Amino acid sequence: METKSAWEKYTAKQLKEVEKLSTDYKQFISECKTERECVDYIVERVEKEGYVELNQLIASGKKLQTGDKVYAVNMEKAVILFRIGEKPLEEGMNILGAHIDSPRIDVKQNPLYEEGDFAYLDTHYYGGIKKYQWVTIPLAIHGVVVKKDGMTVIINIGEEEDDPVFFVSDLLIHLASEQMDKKANKVIEGEMLDIIIGNKPLKGEEKNKVQAGILKILKEEYDIDEEDFLSAELEIVPAGKARDAGFDRSMVLGYGQDDRVCAFSSYVAMLETAECARTSCCILVDKEEIGSVGATGMQSRFFENSVAEVMELCGDYSELKLRRALTNSRMLSSDVSSAYDPNFGSSFEKKNVAYLGHGMVFNKFTGSRGKSGSNDANAEYMAKIRKIMDDAKVTYQTAELGKVDLGGGGTIAYILSLYGMEVIDCGVPVLSMHAPHEATSKADLYEAKCGYAAFLLAE
Repeated sequence: METKSAWEKYTAKQLKEVEKLSTDYKQFISECKTERECVDYIVERVEKEGYVELNQLIASGKKLQTGDKVYAVNMEKAVILFRIGEKPLEEGMNILGAHIDSPRIDVKQNPLYEEGDFAYLDTHYYGGIKKYQWVTIPLAIHGVVVKKDGMTVIINIGEEEDDPVFFVSDLLIHLASEQMDKKANKVIEGEMLDIIIGNKPLKGEEKNKVQAGILKILKEEYDIDEEDFLSAELEIVPAGKARDAGFDRSMVLGYGQDDRVCAFSSYVAMLETAECARTSCCILVDKEEIGSVGATGMQSRFFENSVAEVMELCGDYSELKLRRALTNSRMLSSDVSSAYDPNFGSSFEKKNVAYLGHGMVFNKFTGSRGKSGSNDANAEYMAKIRKIMDDAKVTYQTAELGKVDLGGGGTIAYILSLYGMEVIDCGVPVLSMHAPHEATSKADLYEAKCGYAAFLLAE
């Protein structure tokens, strides 16, 4: 079946809604380039909408009622939102789940060194990247440095117009004949992604003069000593704001849209949803790009523990009821899908690929090759989703992640499916996925938000 562009159906009023949502979205991904920044941004906004922090409710002893709004934060890198429905939690929730981490470059724990009169930070890339894409572009440093006394220094350098930026150098084309003969995965290797942070020597020093100058700046401007890097989390990301793309301004070009485009549309859908029959839940987690591992990834018990606490505050907790609540839940694993790129058309199967501007996309399964590592949604659940979307007049499409034997990808869907709940992958198509700057359609963002809102209201 052929799909149509969502742009063709919009009224003048809807076009204004698309632009308003896109403007808010560009602000979100421009300001939120790390998991911590995403959590801070979302918490600030949901509190204005009446959401109360879970531990505060536990301490107060107040019981939850229908319509109450709750959030929980995990180590400043993951957040869960709940809106209590009319039905008992035992009957299940409607869950949106996305991730807020993105491919990037991380600073090592002992990073600072000098070579050839340049000061560098030693790095280790995070997630799946084409390393050659990260050279010679303006880079910013975001993160935190936690000192031994517990004080946290927030770092955000490279985003303001008068901020310095940083970069990874590349070999000039005149000397690059050997480099140009290498395979793409060898042109720039992992240990070559160290960023240049200075070149000016500090007067009066006998050795490592540039490094000494950088340490002086760090101490004077941020009260950071070299040993403080041991307890720092610093992420190197592309500098600059997200922008409209195309003469028609139909697209957004920016960093981190996998998967913050789904995280943004999910949390906005939660805020727009009125009181509902089933409890609504939005999970925004860390570490998906490296397997959803660790205390802040989807494989941790944070979600399960939070549901148990919410059930207790509803006066309806038992281990058996918790298990029933999880099993009876339905989830949209909100993650991006690959968009058809005519420049690389041979990598896609045209009947089963997402097209930019044709609406939110459902992936019945992900995984790779023989569906390895996939959650494969059942036909009954797919039929329910079709009805929800059609009734809400949401434009959607279905797709796979490229040709069968070319690879594929994974999401958090399989982790939630372990509870026995119905789960399907869905989200927004992305062009140039995992590149420093990715492209999405404003229409797809809007349709995803509308689709998520319709799903949350479904009984």
